[in-house]
Amino acid sequence: MAAHRRSRQHPVGGTTARAAATVVLAGAATAAGFDGAGHAAPQPAPASTGADLDRLHREAEVATEKYNGAKDKADSARQRLRDLQDETARAQARLNKAREALGTVAAAQYRDGGLGPALRLMLSDDPDAYLDGAALAERAGSRHHAELGRVRAQLREIEKLRGAARVEVKTLTTRRAELERHKKTITEKLSAARQALSRMSPEERARITGGTDRAARSADGTARVAAAPAQAPNARAAQAVAYAHRKLGSPYVWGATGPDAFDCSGLVLAAYRSAGVSLPRTTYAQIDAGRRVPRSELLPGDLVFFYSGISHVGLYIGNGQMIHAPNPSAPVRVAPVDQMPFAGATRVV
Repeated sequence: MAAHRRSRQHPVGGTTARAAATVVLAGAATAAGFDGAGHAAPQPAPASTGADLDRLHREAEVATEKYNGAKDKADSARQRLRDLQDETARAQARLNKAREALGTVAAAQYRDGGLGPALRLMLSDDPDAYLDGAALAERAGSRHHAELGRVRAQLREIEKLRGAARVEVKTLTTRRAELERHKKTITEKLSAARQALSRMSPEERARITGGTDRAARSADGTARVAAAPAQAPNARAAQAVAYAHRKLGSPYVWGATGPDAFDCSGLVLAAYRSAGVSLPRTTYAQIDAGRRVPRSELLPGDLVFFYSGISHVGLYIGNGQMIHAPNPSAPVRVAPVDQMPFAGATRVV
């Protein structure tokens, strides 16, 4: 990610991270070591400044992937909570119906419960009819016990559903707190990176943001789509590669999965989604979504991962090249696979 170009991403707010502040303080300390106004503080070496910028972008990307993972889990917890609430409502409706039936049986027993069975038989004008009625009452009593059992079971079911819902509410609250922490880290790192970029000389800034691997642009500002340099092994991989080519020049926006902006894992997710293949949201999960392949056997459509923390991913297009979404300083572009520390590759189709 050493070569970058400023993207069209809107500014992201946040406070200055300590890493960027260190650069400023170091410059001030150096200046303080010289006497007189005629001695200006030496500028940081370009390589060091570029390395600082890369580090800030990598740290922001690590936080972005953690944010994506927490968001996935929060979305799942939210859906489980909705499902539990729906099931609880259905169980409550069944309970209300059972209670109504139980109340009807209880009311009938109360109305007929004033005389004992023997006395009612003695006073009856039609003993045969009474005996038939007694048998009916016995059956009604059995139904009463059955309804009572159903009510008890439904009460237990509702309590179980409510307990599960309480667990999901707690999970969702935890995930939301994670999202806020990761979001704060992302905005701080990106703010620091923008400030570090603004302090560079025009030449150094041009070198970082306008490298030779950026997407070719036509006169109207849109990305020119080049043909894939190597043959994809199957139709779905070819479709994913074609999609990525069409998105050259799109801005990097953390948390985005298209169609107009992407982060690194969002780009490969969207590329394979266009081919009817569902991938996990994060780089950490994407590397396990298919069959691992060695670097020497890479084919167009393979996912290529970078850094020891598996925090960056690109889509291999052949001939040692990939398409990836680098960071907010550079749009979706073609870049050599050896541009970053290679961590592994996966073939998903």
